[in-house]
Amino acid sequence: MTFDVHQLDEFVLVGAVVTLAAILAVRVSARAGLPSLLIYLFIGVLLGEGGFGIPFEDAQVAHALGFGALAIILAEGGLTTDWRQMRSSVGLGLSLATIGVAVSVAVVAVGTHYLLGLPWELAILLGAICSPTDAAAVFSVLRALPLPKRLTGALEAESGLNDAPVVVLVGIISTGAVGESGLLQTSGLIVFELIAGGLVGAAIGVGGAWVLRRAALPSSGLYPIAVLCFAFTAYGASSALHASGFAAIYVAALILGNSELPHRVATRSFSEGVAWLAQIGLFVMLGLLLSPSRIDLDTVVQALATGLVLTLVARPLSVVASSIVQPMGPRDLAFLSWAGLRGAVPVVLATIPLSEGVTGAEDLFDIVFVMVVVYTLLTGPTLPWVARTLGVALRSGPRGLDVEAAPLDRVAADLLQVTIAPTSKMHGVEVGELRLPQGASVSLVIRSGEVLVPERRTVLRHGDDLLVVTPRKLRDATEARMRQVSDNGRLAQWVGDPKRRDRD
Repeated sequence: MTFDVHQLDEFVLVGAVVTLAAILAVRVSARAGLPSLLIYLFIGVLLGEGGFGIPFEDAQVAHALGFGALAIILAEGGLTTDWRQMRSSVGLGLSLATIGVAVSVAVVAVGTHYLLGLPWELAILLGAICSPTDAAAVFSVLRALPLPKRLTGALEAESGLNDAPVVVLVGIISTGAVGESGLLQTSGLIVFELIAGGLVGAAIGVGGAWVLRRAALPSSGLYPIAVLCFAFTAYGASSALHASGFAAIYVAALILGNSELPHRVATRSFSEGVAWLAQIGLFVMLGLLLSPSRIDLDTVVQALATGLVLTLVARPLSVVASSIVQPMGPRDLAFLSWAGLRGAVPVVLATIPLSEGVTGAEDLFDIVFVMVVVYTLLTGPTLPWVARTLGVALRSGPRGLDVEAAPLDRVAADLLQVTIAPTSKMHGVEVGELRLPQGASVSLVIRSGEVLVPERRTVLRHGDDLLVVTPRKLRDATEARMRQVSDNGRLAQWVGDPKRRDRD
């Protein structure tokens, strides 16, 4: 099969139109409180054999592209996750990604075997495929909810780490190697891949941060590309060592995203854009892979039954079992049980048995696809209501401060560009009242296009852009102080806002 320039023109036209439609659809999904994946999946189905008739049946290509897109999504999740907010709950998140997954796989396998009559191989495959939460769905939905750090941290850590053990399990079952390996060897392999992948990711993340802090690249646009390249180096190196590439790329991105790197805001914005593109391509491709003609009443019934077992039995039991390492109250556990969002991950995992030619894999793919759509429609829009009903939601407050950084290498300092948003309480504060760490100073104020050289009595206003010079070793303290003033006004104390600590 050849691919000439005329086909390229058609591909570019269709791809651009579909991508624009998907981008505009984000607004619709945001208003409805739905993960945008549902709209993207619908676009894929509409373009496929049930709509415009674009053929796509290559499960191996879908498997490979799906893994690539998941890697990008995990990288963006790590880069945009605040380790300080996640740190206190990482133990529970890791427990959910291991103990919780094991419990969920067992419960779904037993339930679907006896309720639906599925053979044990397909039942265990279905349990493994449906158990991991989806990073894209979790990051997009939960970050829009005002939740305490103990909950968001646990859910983000779980979604970032639970792909690794499940990919190993689904791969072993699909290739028929589970009988040869045995339960003990399979468990050992999963633990090895998860730990080894995490170590590789940590090593490359720390090394990459060290290099980028000293590289002084000639263009700010190179930093986001370099950061993503380091993250994917972790993925490739880990996979070459037969460890988990997903664990490696998430850990590497988490370290890079929380390191003192130049142009962190630009890097995060770039990674978010690339991740959106990956999500759009992934979900549209999975929609293309579906054959609507195969969906019948039996498929819908099996999908609904599987979802009920997963949502009402397997997920709550897995959360309770995982909470052994970090006990939580019943309201928190109830919310964690309901917030186990599924999305592209189960559908991508369902392409593994498809690509390996497992008997019944097509039916399995259809069941997973329908289940994801139905239960995303059920859980996504109801999360805010559930959070309020359980009393775990916080009072929301929009961000009042945006900070961008650039290096000043000759003097071991950073130049911070601070934008005072309309919600910031820094409005009306004098420059001298900021009480920045000794050595840090506000060098310029840009207001309505005019440049002001500030004095101690200069009053800051909404919409001002500040250029703040700070020694590199004091950068975190300087940022923290400015955020305290932005959140609490001129009376903010160095120790921070006691109310904020209560939210943990």
